[in-house]
Amino acid sequence: MIAFWIILTGALVAVTCGLLGCFLILRKMSMVGDAISHAVLPGIVIAFLLSGSRETLPMLLGAGATGLLATFLIEYFHRRANLQTDAAIGVTFTFLFAIGIILISVFAGKIDLDQDCVLYGEIAYVPIDLWVTPGGTILGPRPIYILSAVLLIVILFIKFGYKELKLTSFDPAFASALGISTALWHYLLMAAVSLTTVSSFESVGAILVIAFLIGPPATAYLMTHDLKQMLAITAALGIVISVVGYWMAYWLNASIAGCMAVITGLCFATVFVYQRIRVTHKRLTHPEPATD
Repeated sequence: MIAFWIILTGALVAVTCGLLGCFLILRKMSMVGDAISHAVLPGIVIAFLLSGSRETLPMLLGAGATGLLATFLIEYFHRRANLQTDAAIGVTFTFLFAIGIILISVFAGKIDLDQDCVLYGEIAYVPIDLWVTPGGTILGPRPIYILSAVLLIVILFIKFGYKELKLTSFDPAFASALGISTALWHYLLMAAVSLTTVSSFESVGAILVIAFLIGPPATAYLMTHDLKQMLAITAALGIVISVVGYWMAYWLNASIAGCMAVITGLCFATVFVYQRIRVTHKRLTHPEPATD
């Protein structure tokens, strides 16, 4: 049963992050998840100073608010300062992370307070993080309920905003000509990414969230140019990676998150090599006609 809960948690995170990651890949914003993982530090500190505790809810609220601020600043610098997206990401997360460090040193120097102790979880601990009712009834691992709710929100968001997300990702100018607000849908997507990453950090840790946010979508991108197929392949890959990664960790007696991330990289490498071999074979068997 322990294996089931861990694999299910990994699959929920993989599918949720992967679906949003498809749109980040298309928008060339893949590393925004890594930026959020660093930028949430000041939100954690402020939440602690306001609440006086390190309970999960205030920490997640503070981290989520700062994650949204980070995505807003990234887009603002990109549009207003004409910075490349990667440069805007780098400036934003280093700035917010540095503010968090200063706040800790000034106001919480004697408190064990950073992302590792209050936000970044370990997927192996999911089966013991139980949801217990006031009456003493155990309903199962708490992260399963949280991640299932987040997955449902993301699926509904993509389902009802598929047209707008697709147009604003592939051709923002055409979307604007049709009267679709590219800025609105960008911020809605970034809000969904922030919600997903922050809620997943607590359950599985930062390394696995970032791996799932980028790896499966990038692999699917090599396999198809159809967005719906890309979403389906990404979801399927996420589930397979969770299963194989867990049993690899069990066999090696190694980190579960590390093994899942390694399988993610191996999937990408395998598809990449296959595509290169396929292209090379096509060129050798069907050479282009010589031109004068």
